[in-house]
Amino acid sequence: MLRILVANDYHLGYMKKDEIWSFDSFEAFEKICAFGKQKEVDFVLLGGDLFHENKPSCSTLAKTIEILCRYCLNDLPIKFQGVSDQTVNFPNRFGRVNYEDPHFNVGLPVFTIHGNHDDPAGVV
Repeated sequence: MLRILVANDYHLGYMKKDEIWSFDSFEAFEKICAFGKQKEVDFVLLGGDLFHENKPSCSTLAKTIEILCRYCLNDLPIKFQGVSDQTVNFPNRFGRVNYEDPHFNVGLPVFTIHGNHDDPAGVV
């Protein structure tokens, strides 16, 4: 059985200049990552609008990467395998998903789909 945690609409970076609300979305995102790790899900699927903007600020990216590193990088085994041609489906310079790269210690894979707010093709 494959255990998938599906979450969406975090809008990381929303109200980034507000002293009270700027961390709200990051706290929610961290809670879902902690929940996924606690429940030992096989992977997390972020179903859109991880970021509030298609070009998030450096501080938004840094906070996001910090949370992902805290919960996703570890020595836990990956319990599933991709069977498609990874060079076609993941056309990056490595030619495979990062959780199968021996240079990374990914224990909780995260897949993300962009939404209308973080669509790399345009600005909302």
